[in-house]
Amino acid sequence: MPQIDTSKVSCWDRHGREHVVRIRRTGGRRTISCETCDWRRRARFLSRLKAEEHLARAHQAAVDPRRT
Repeated sequence: MPQIDTSKVSCWDRHGREHVVRIRRTGGRRTISCETCDWRRRARFLSRLKAEEHLARAHQAAVDPRRT
């Protein structure tokens, strides 16, 4: 049975709201899902980068709110 591993990427928008994308790994598969808008995607490589890109484009959220 494959092991399930979950991590998250959190970012904040200009209004101080937190947006979270979860990365779930089951065996060799990775699934990215946004808790804010229910966006989902499968990713083999660079899943964390794809999660950060989604947050930046869809929610105008950055890892460090002072950068925006």
